[in-house]
Amino acid sequence: MEAIIQMPNNLFYNTGITTYIWLLSNCKAANRKGKVQLIDAGQLYRKLRKNLGNKNCEFAPEHIRQIVNTYEELLAIERTGDDGIAAKVFNNGDFGYYKVSIERPKRLNAQFTAERIEELRFDKTLREPMEWAYSEFGKDIYTDLTRHEKDIIDWCEKNELNLNAKQTKSLVSATIWQKGADLMVTAKQLMKAIGSNEYSDFNAFSAMVDNALKARKIKLSSAEKNAIMNAVSWYDAGAEKVEKGIVKLNGEKLQNLLQYLGCAEGQLADYGYYATEKKGEYLQYETESAMRDTENVPLAEDIHSYFLREVKPHVAEAWINLDATKIGYEVNFNKYFYRHKPLRTLEEVSANILQLEMESEGLIREILNLA
Repeated sequence: MEAIIQMPNNLFYNTGITTYIWLLSNCKAANRKGKVQLIDAGQLYRKLRKNLGNKNCEFAPEHIRQIVNTYEELLAIERTGDDGIAAKVFNNGDFGYYKVSIERPKRLNAQFTAERIEELRFDKTLREPMEWAYSEFGKDIYTDLTRHEKDIIDWCEKNELNLNAKQTKSLVSATIWQKGADLMVTAKQLMKAIGSNEYSDFNAFSAMVDNALKARKIKLSSAEKNAIMNAVSWYDAGAEKVEKGIVKLNGEKLQNLLQYLGCAEGQLADYGYYATEKKGEYLQYETESAMRDTENVPLAEDIHSYFLREVKPHVAEAWINLDATKIGYEVNFNKYFYRHKPLRTLEEVSANILQLEMESEGLIREILNLA
């Protein structure tokens, strides 16, 4: 890309939106290599004597010549007034940025209660229709589901739930309903073993659940266990961080990671690796997706330096997820050609208000024939 030219609004017949001309070349001149010229010709036009639809302006021949000269000579021009042309020349990298994901640790409270366990009866993707079906047919839904199948599907269509074929099949599947019922039974057994106390340390709570499952020789898949744990836990900023696990980093493995992250060993915490008391072992925390944020870091800037300056002082427990980093480009004419116009002074505003009052008073007197 050699240049982008911003055109005036309402230059074309059927649209009033801002339009641009992109000049592309795979054989740039030496002085243009690695550079992009932005030309703002949005204020360079003459008015038509009569509008043609949305079109109310056009380029005069001298305007076209000025744009061509600006492009051919790779000029940088500052606009001196409100009208005229402006142009700037940038390096390719000036438009690029890293989209960096900033993570924060998951913090959960947990508690077994009858109300939370009841949520396991319903598949989370089909909660609304399953709740209606259970409230309508009760426990009969487990013993005679086929008889109620048509009523359930009709209710979904009447309420415009727009379920696809797979969801509809699951909704009237005895296996899906029984799976929820079995999870409830297991959760009630866990509540009986652990109690209904509230825990602010999810790590300790999870260990108690594992011990209770082992003692009762109950085997759950990861999905089933997660469903139970999600039903009885919720985010709390004051709770303990939820641990993901310990990773061992030493020797070549550690050096490869440091090279990949581009940091020193003492900076690993900024990338989610927290040193433990045991050498070579690092603790990682589960991420809270609802608290995830992104930062646009210019390509010319170091991601870690930006993080330390712009993020760390405000969110001390945050870290960089470098694996999720993406590169994007954005060309924003308003950003590069914006010119601040100072507000009017209070004196100017007051004088304008008084003048309008005088004019309106005279107009009212004239209308009422009081002059």
